[in-house]
Amino acid sequence: MGWGSRGVSCRGRPRGRVGWSCKCWGAFCGPRGSVWGCGLSRALMVTWLSCRWLRQHECVDKLNMHAILSASAGREQLLIELLVSHCKIPVLIGELITVEVWKHKVFPVLCRLEDFHPSSTFPIYVVLYHEASIINLLETVFFHKEICESAEDSILDLIDYCHRKLTLLVARSASRQPGTQQELHPEELASPPSMQELQKQAEMMEFEISLKALSVLRFITDQVGSLPLSALTRMLNTHNLPCLLIELVEHCPWSCREAGKLKKFDNGAWHVVPPEDQMKMTKLDGQVWLALLNLLLSPECQQKYHFDGFNKSQLLKLRAFLTDVLLDQLPNLVEMQRFLSHLAVTDPAPPKKDLVLEQVPVIWDHILKKNKGKWEAIAKHQVKHAFSPTEEELKFQARRWAQTYSLDMLEALAPDKPRCRVCGVEAAKRCSRCRNEWYCTRACQVQHWQKHRTACDLLAQAPGTAGTQ
Repeated sequence: MGWGSRGVSCRGRPRGRVGWSCKCWGAFCGPRGSVWGCGLSRALMVTWLSCRWLRQHECVDKLNMHAILSASAGREQLLIELLVSHCKIPVLIGELITVEVWKHKVFPVLCRLEDFHPSSTFPIYVVLYHEASIINLLETVFFHKEICESAEDSILDLIDYCHRKLTLLVARSASRQPGTQQELHPEELASPPSMQELQKQAEMMEFEISLKALSVLRFITDQVGSLPLSALTRMLNTHNLPCLLIELVEHCPWSCREAGKLKKFDNGAWHVVPPEDQMKMTKLDGQVWLALLNLLLSPECQQKYHFDGFNKSQLLKLRAFLTDVLLDQLPNLVEMQRFLSHLAVTDPAPPKKDLVLEQVPVIWDHILKKNKGKWEAIAKHQVKHAFSPTEEELKFQARRWAQTYSLDMLEALAPDKPRCRVCGVEAAKRCSRCRNEWYCTRACQVQHWQKHRTACDLLAQAPGTAGTQ
């Protein structure tokens, strides 16, 4: 099922296993840097959930967390250099599309199998989450020009991937299906998760993945000057991304109304927007407008895009959205306003039709062609060898993930600093036994001890709890 990477890296060196001894890197990826030591590579679909695949999934998650921490501290250059020099971006893109194909072809078969009733759906969830981890990592690093350039030919596959995700967003908004999170009832929490519940989780995850793909696409459009000609043709003519982005401006799938209140999706959650903030632009709104700005105003794109009657009529719809409030928040859109005013009274010349050989994306088609007619067999193989673990195997893997998502790591990623459990001020001290409660002073900890003692004893006795007894 695998999509083999090319035998020569983007630097002209043979691909191979590369160790990394930096202490900082080792803290995230283990001895010798597990990601580079194990040679992060595309895995065969039938080998998913194997020990090697799980190690690789953990490495991707650690890379993802490391990228977020580094970017928030403004120290991501080391990670960027590693990803570029070891040519891992094409590998990540290939793995991303492999999981996408699995979701379209194999996951529905698993949901239809009448004799498949797993005691735990968590292994399947891990595969679904693998796509979210990769796209989140790409969103963090694609801000940098060298990452975009290091994608090489696979940038075409990534553009197609983003197009598919944005098309799903438009279809969702057109059918009025916002990606709001549904509440789980107590009886659902008490019972083992079913495949139907997993499908609901997959739908909610798909919505967030599509929003990440929007950000990745916007970062790609930032580099139109250095993209290959085939990439511009793919975005402007094959997929007509400007018109697709206009659909997003019109329907705004990250905004909805419930019970008369406006809700917007921001930073991974839906929030009720107070009346005074309803005209504020969200980050997602900004990504759409900046992508349009790049695709419509850059000289390279204007030479390639066909401003025919239909495209012109669609583009002119944007004038209704370019209000003074919007221009105040994103002044760069003044240039687009001028461009649209000029477009309304002129007919730009059609682009020249040059006879050139263009590259095309191959990963998606390669996977479909190689596995045509085998999807049910792959699903049954994975049911037997990957998605029916024993209780001991589940416990072992749970311990592995507990180490990956350590409390210290997750707290470092939290946007807000911890608060004292007693008085609510910013706290720097934590209970050394359970490591679950925070306090600003010893006095607050002593004051809270009688209430905290029972829970502290239970947490301190739990297997794998990190803390001093």
